[in-house]
Order: sequence, then structure tokens, then C-alpha cells
Amino acid sequence: MRILEKISSFFGRFMAIIVLAVAALSLFWPQTTLWVQTSWVNPLLMVVMFGMGLTLSIEDFKLVFTRPRDILLGCLAQFTIMPLLAFALGKLFGLEAGLLAGVILVGTCPGGTSSNVMTYLAKGDVALSVGMTSVNTLLAPILTPAITYLLLRTTVSVDVFSMFLSIVQVVIIPIALGFLINRFFGKYTKAAGKVLPLVSVIAICLIVAAVVSHNAEKILSTGFVVFAVVILHNLLGYAAGFGLGKCLRLDNARTKALSMEIGMQNSGLATSLAATAFPNLALATVPGAIFSVWHNISGAILANVYRRM
Repeated sequence: MRILEKISSFFGRFMAIIVLAVAALSLFWPQTTLWVQTSWVNPLLMVVMFGMGLTLSIEDFKLVFTRPRDILLGCLAQFTIMPLLAFALGKLFGLEAGLLAGVILVGTCPGGTSSNVMTYLAKGDVALSVGMTSVNTLLAPILTPAITYLLLRTTVSVDVFSMFLSIVQVVIIPIALGFLINRFFGKYTKAAGKVLPLVSVIAICLIVAAVVSHNAEKILSTGFVVFAVVILHNLLGYAAGFGLGKCLRLDNARTKALSMEIGMQNSGLATSLAATAFPNLALATVPGAIFSVWHNISGAILANVYRRM
């Protein structure tokens, strides 16, 4: 067990370098990781969510629900900062119609489940992160089409039931199971908690490998400009969330959660919506695909920085 703990500690410390190495391998030599299927992404996220649940106690959730202001502010920031950043960057860089639509759709989607994983790895407030993701996802069927229409003057239909089912399956149920096991078998879960960073980093690496290797050609064939827009969109989102947390005088754990929640989007949903909402704009799916890859890499690097705070 001690050896596993040492390996887990090593993976936790050098997570960013490990994830970057896997991403580079999958991008330039995709055949090496094509065996990792994209269908594995949700189950892998569920494993990490279950591990997060093992670290949570009832006190964590009490704190969130006694301070709903933090969740409401996070939701407000999510649906204002990211859409406006997307619109401004798209116009600034002169993106053509398809890419502009794709970037704005990424901005108007809610925060993704990856933000919960990265918040956990960053030693942030996981309960707050899960609360914001859940509320954002429930609001998205109304706000995503409405904001997209305001910015693009077009409509996007959102499958409400599918979104709700996804958040329940991937986030709520695994965390609830982990939480219940920790509540009743806390003695045993303490030992398991020491190797959770190892499990989490392996899961993140497999997710990055799946997304990058199966989209390598599309990513490499896209021009530099859209890469710049996607990267800036993500990084400015992190910075805005961090800055907002500091302005509101939130503690470090909640500031990390807010930063991750705002910076990381449900880019998988954005890609799916782009394909159905803009069938005549072939490039509309590209920003979502690139964001899916990039925010897992940047999130892992930022989590490594945040966990030292």
C-alpha cells in the first residue's frame, strides 16, 4: 500500500507533464492511442466522480446549501462571461461564420463535468463545483438557445432530457454512491483516498488520449487562428473566475472551484449542438472539438498550480 501511495503522490505532483506527454503522443502519433475509445469517456469520468464522492462529507454540502449566493453568482458569471468572451474573440480575430458559430456555442454551453474533476485535483471546493455544474446544466436548455440567438440571431434546440440524464448519470449518481460509502464506511475510505490521485490522473490521461487521437486530423488541419481563439477563451475564463472569486473575497477553495467552472465548458455538448443546429456550416463543430482537447490539458496544468496554493 505504501508503494501505491508513493506512486499516487508522484502522479499527483507531475500530473500536468504526464497529461501533456499523452496529448502530444496522441496528436502526432494517434495510432498509438486509438485503442482508447471515445465511448470510454463517460465511464472514466464516472470513476473519478465516484472517487470524489469518497472524499466528501455531509458538512461539505451543508456549507454549499447554506450559502446559495456562491452558486447563483457562479451561474450568472458562467452565462455572461464565457458567451461575451466568445463573441468578442470571434469578432476580434475575424472568424468566418462557421467557426464564429462554433466558438459562441462553446461559450453559451454550461460548465462541463471535467470542471468537477479538475476542482477535486486542485483541492478546491468540490461540493460547490458540483452544485454550480448541476444548476448550470438545468438552466442551459433555456439559456443556451436564448444567448446563442441574441449573439448570432439564430436558434439552437437543446435536448433537455438528454442533458439532465447525462448530469445525473455522470455526476450525481457516482458522487452520491461515493458519498454514502464514505458516510457509512469512513474508516476504510480514508486509506483508499491516498491512491485516488493515481486513479484520477490515469482516467484524465485516457480521456485526453481518446479525444485527441480520434480528432488528431481535424485538429492539425485547422488554422492557427481558431487555436488561438479557443486557448484564449479558456484561459481568460479561468482568469475571470479567479479574479471574481478574489473580488468577492471567497476563500481559496471556492475561488479555485469558480475559476475551473467558468473556464471549462461542456464542449462535448457544444460539438453535438453545432452539428445539429448548423448543418450548413461544416466548421461549426471544430471549436468544440479543439476545446474538448485543450481544456483537459490546461485544466490539468492549472490544477497542478492550484493544488500548491
